[in-house]
Formats: sequence, C-alpha cells, structure tokens
Amino acid sequence: MKIAYISTYPPRECGLATFNQNLVNALSLNPAYNSQKSFVVALNESDDVNEHDYPNEVKFVIRQQNQKDYIDAADFINNSDIDSCIIEHEFGIYGGNSGVFLLSLINRLKKPFITILHTVLKEPNFMQQTIIKEIAVKSSKVVVMSKKAVMFLTSIYQIPKASIKLIEHGVPDLEPVPNNEIVQSALFTDRKVLFTFGLISRNKGLETVIKALPEIVAQHPDVLYVILGNTHPGVVKHNGEEYRDSLKALAKDLGVENNIAFVNKFVSEEELHQYLTACYLYITPYLNEAQITSGTLSYAIGAGAAVVSTPYWHAQELLADNRGKLFDFKNDAQLATIVNELLSDKDKYQKLKQNAYEYGLNLRWPAIGSVYLNVLNEALANGKRPERVTPPIIDVEGMPALNLDHISLLTDDTGIIQHARFGIPNLKEGYCIDDNARALIMALMAIEQDKNPKALKFMPVYLSFIQYMQTDDGNFRNFLSFNRNYLDEIGSEDSFGRTIWSLGYLVCSAPNNSYREFGRELFSHAIPHFKELKYLRGRANTIIGLSYYLCAHPGDELITKEINMLANSLTASYQDNKDGDWHWFEDILTYDNAILPLALLHHYEVTGNTTSYKIAMESIEFLNSFSFENGYLNPVGNAGWMKKHGKNPIYDQQAIETMAMVLLYAKTFEVTKDDKYLNLMHISYEWFLGKNSLHIPLYDFETHGCADGLQYNSVNRNQGAESTLAYFISHLAILKAAEAEYETLSSPLVEADKCS
Repeated sequence: MKIAYISTYPPRECGLATFNQNLVNALSLNPAYNSQKSFVVALNESDDVNEHDYPNEVKFVIRQQNQKDYIDAADFINNSDIDSCIIEHEFGIYGGNSGVFLLSLINRLKKPFITILHTVLKEPNFMQQTIIKEIAVKSSKVVVMSKKAVMFLTSIYQIPKASIKLIEHGVPDLEPVPNNEIVQSALFTDRKVLFTFGLISRNKGLETVIKALPEIVAQHPDVLYVILGNTHPGVVKHNGEEYRDSLKALAKDLGVENNIAFVNKFVSEEELHQYLTACYLYITPYLNEAQITSGTLSYAIGAGAAVVSTPYWHAQELLADNRGKLFDFKNDAQLATIVNELLSDKDKYQKLKQNAYEYGLNLRWPAIGSVYLNVLNEALANGKRPERVTPPIIDVEGMPALNLDHISLLTDDTGIIQHARFGIPNLKEGYCIDDNARALIMALMAIEQDKNPKALKFMPVYLSFIQYMQTDDGNFRNFLSFNRNYLDEIGSEDSFGRTIWSLGYLVCSAPNNSYREFGRELFSHAIPHFKELKYLRGRANTIIGLSYYLCAHPGDELITKEINMLANSLTASYQDNKDGDWHWFEDILTYDNAILPLALLHHYEVTGNTTSYKIAMESIEFLNSFSFENGYLNPVGNAGWMKKHGKNPIYDQQAIETMAMVLLYAKTFEVTKDDKYLNLMHISYEWFLGKNSLHIPLYDFETHGCADGLQYNSVNRNQGAESTLAYFISHLAILKAAEAEYETLSSPLVEADKCS
C-alpha cells in the first residue's frame, strides 16, 4: 500500500499536522505499507513554499490561498504510483470561502481516497454544508471520530451511513517514564497539579478554572493550575497576549496568583506525555458543546489521566462509563466541588484513572493505524466512487424538479424585483424591465413545458410591467422604484433588445390570442427604434426577438428587412475584428457573449442566410476553445474581461453568461443535430449545479433561487432575479432539448420545428 497524505504537517504547529504525522508513523509500522513510496502533500498558510523546513516525506506543498496549487497537487498525485490518498479535513486549513479550494483537488483526483473530518458542524452555512456533501460523494469513505458526528452527517448532511466510518482519535503509544523529569521539576515538586494544554484562546474557558481555584485552594493549598501552550497564532495576530494577561490579572484579583503557572511553549508528544502522567487532574473547561472532536482530550485519556471536563460533545462520549467527570459550562462552583472530592477521595480518583488507562489502550496509534489501512484496502477493492459524468443523452431524472417558489417570492403585483439579499427580496432596489422581460420569457417556456400554473399567474404581471415601461414613442424605460416612480427616461439598448426578445417570443408562443395581440401591439410600437441601435448586444437581442416574430409571421417584409439590417451589422463587425485565431465580433469579450453567435443562428433559421451561419459556427468554435478547460464551463469573467489574444480572466462568473451559453448550444443542436452541442449545452447547464471551477452549486436547493455569481473563492450568496431567471431559463431549455433529442433519436427523419 502506497499512500499520499493531504494535510498540514510538522514543523507547522497545528493539531492536524501532529495527527497527520502520527498517522503516517502508525501506518509505517504495518508490513502491508510501503513507507518508501508514500508521501505527504502539505498545506502552507502563506505564499512562501519554503515557509517550513519540511522532512523528506513531504513531496509537494500547497499554498493555502493559491487555487492552482490544488489542481497541480492533484496532477502530481495522479502521475505518481501511489494507490490511495488520505485527506485530513478542517475548514480552516484550505483556501477559499470555508476551504472550497479543496474541491478543485478532489474533483481532479483519479486515485481512490478517504477523508477524515475533524470538524462536523451542527449548523453549517450553505458553503460548509455543500463542501462536506461534495467531499462525501467523492470519497470512498468519510471518517469521523465520534458517534455524534455520524448522527450529524446522516441527519443534517443527508450522507448515507454506509459512506461513514467511525474511528476514534488516535493517541501516542507511550507508557509512563520511570524518571519523569516533569515530576521532578521545581514547578511540580510538592504540588497537586491541575493541568490544561493546547493553543490558548477565549473559547477554551480557562477563566472558569481560575474562578474555581479559591475554593479549591482553601481545602488544598498545595494545588497548582498549569496551563501549557502558546496563545493561538490568530489571537496573537489580532489581540497579542491580551487574553493571557487577563487570566493572570483574574488570578491576582482572586488571590490565587501563586497557584497558577503558564508554560508558554509548544511541546513534543513525549514531553506532553510526561506532563499528563505527572499531573493530578487534567481539565478541559471549554465554553460550549460544539466540539465534535478534541485531540487534547483523547491524549489525556490515552495517557491514563484523571479527567474533569465540561460536557461538550466529544467529552460526553469519551468520558462515559466513569472514565471522567463532567461539570456544567462556566460553572466554577461545580468544578471546585468535583476537584475537591477527587483530591480527597483516593479510591474514586484511582478508579477514574484506571478506567481511562484501560480505554486508552484501544486508542493507541498502532491499533488505530491498522483500522485506517483496512478502510483503504476496502477503498481499493471497491474502486473510487462513481464519477458524476455528463451522459451523452440528457439525464432529466437527475435534474432538480422545477420549483418557482423563489420566483414567487420576488414577484409582486407590479413585477419581479431586481435584487435580493441572500434569498430575501431587496425592495430598495425596485424593478427593471431587463428582469421582467427575462421573467416573461421564463414564464412562456414554463407554460410550454407543462402549462405551469404559477407561470400562467405571473405572465400578465410581467407583461403589464413591460407595457407600463413603454414610452409614448415606443421606446422603453428600464428602472422603476418600489413606489412605482420611473427612474430613467430611456433604458439601455441591452434592455430594449431583451424586451423585444420577450415580445417576439410572446407573439410566437403565447398561450392565447389575447396575450399574442397585446404583445404584437407593444412590439409594433417599438419598430421605429430598431434602426437607432448602435451596440452589438442590443442588436443581437433584438435579432432574436425578430426571429421569433417571423416564426409567427414569416411573410412580414418590414421585419425581414429589419432583421437583415441588424444581422449585417453583426457580420460586418465580425469581419472587421477577425484576426488570425481571434474569431470574434469585437477586440474584447465582455458580457453575454454567446448572444452574438446565437443571434446569427436565429437569423439563419428564419432567412437561410449562409454568411450568418458560417460566422456563427466559427465564433462558436472560438468560444469553445477556451470555455471548457478541465471539463467544465469557464465563462468569461468580468474582472477585466478577455482582451484580444489574451486569456480568460475566469472570475467573477455571471449566471447570465452561462444562460447565454446554454441557449447557444441548444440552438446549435437544433440547427446541426450534432450531439457535440447537446453535450456542451448540458455541461454548461451543470455549471449551475456545481460543475464549475469551485465545484459549488449556484442553484440553492433550499430556496430554489440562484446565487448571483461565482467568485474566485466563493459564490455570491445573493439570489436576485437576473441569476435566478438565468437558471430557470437554462433549466427549461434543457428540458426542451431533451424532448427534441428524444424525438430525433426515435424518428430521425422527422424535421424539427424551425421556430422551436
């Protein structure tokens, strides 16, 4: 067995680093393990790969906040001859929001792996829950160290119990030293030592023990409370030694300054074991129950120490059956009573120590290491869990059900509200015609799909909003305040074009004549403004609207003339900017890029213009050339855009960009019947569901909204109308394409409806 370990590693001073090294050493004792060819991938806090002087077993270093390092690490492991991997997980050691960069590694990893979860949260946020679920899907097993963690994973994260393995925290395989230097030190001589160790921070509750000291010292004046450990680096960075100094001041105020000692250093396991066997009582006074695993508590039990603790989750399990004593959070009086009792009753004290020692024998690293090796052998025997691969035929059953609850939440009797804070409508931002035009398109698609009753209810709201925003000369305003005051006189060309798109689609596919006639009236009133359009995206959106109109009225010569005029301006711009391998309409790719070739495909459909078709296909292949690195969609990011002959900036990625790609490939498949574009459409749609560079879904399965964008280290958790509509339009386009594909496969000679 050859293993790659992914975690922090000494000399970095970190609990996971020590755990990881212990696991490496424990497995190295097993004859079925190849220590020569196994290696460690270590996590660094800073961008300096030489931050730590690592031992030889560390073969690759990941800089925590450098996402490319995670991808490179996966490639490094894939190209090695190791058999499997062990990943230690704690949210704080990986980069990105809640450590999301780890998903870049595991989604590229081709070796089977198990993941050890050192933290399982009872109330995870969206990112934390999503990350743990993704880890569980990809891992052969997830390992936790307490029964409570198993319960959380099954009930809160919906992870199958069969995917979870309970392995308790390992402890050093050490016996008491005959000549313990700590016992003989001046600090411990003639003292009954109460002991706490670990990185110091306020959540450790050390003040509770200090407050209990006066009552303890009154009965046992020889008691000394020893606190071993450095202050947590994050605490030092922000507050220096303020907390440690406050503890010293508290002890002085209570008159027990001579009964407390700080040992401010990070000790080896051997020295720690000497402290644990030298102390009289070990105390963990944490302030709340939310501690699923405590390495320090496990170490104390492993050393056979008598333990007194607050009832946090791990303590409740580990100290059961009289292996330790529990006191309530922040209850210094109760703690003092328990300590005084144990200091006075030798039999109770010795029984506690004996129970802890006997239980700790089962936790020693050689035994725990063998359990891990067995789990890895199972992973190898079973192979890696199945990849979620895009099927060649769209898997409708695997898609989320169509749920328009969030659309309902955003829609009032005026229209659809632009923005939301998380999933809550932000009324201060009011409305825009852009979103109401998209909402009308979405509603029409949903009605076509299954006569969706909510969409039928929404449609007159969106349509009346568009009518309210049309000016006397046929143009359209864009923005409306929540109290229904106009905020502009003339909207943007983009918003004009999207509105024409929605009205053209309405004329083509309205559910009844009343809506169709109303839409045609608004559409006709806007015709004089087509020739005034100057910008490509305004023209492209308008072309799409005109193409739908012509599907219903193919003999309309005026609209045919208008669409040809607008399409010629796009093809002319393409010819002006095409240069070598730069096959695009401008010297930069900005936003809503796929709309440009999509418009030309629509023009080709209704006119048969082969120039539009040729340019559309050339520009589509150009988009393809940089949009699908690593097997998922990377739409053009808005951080500087993509300049001529430059690189795609990747972030931030917007939902409307992805929607445009989905619609583009849907139309290309309709026109060409080439399954390649069906697959690209499906891959693009899966961007919403987590097949993206962060491997995090933007579609929220709880609210049924869609996050506003994908950032370099997280998602924008706001769920406004633009992004949510982009998702549902994409979702409905996928369903329609699946039906078209089925018809093509069933009856290949049947010609598809050109206006579909």
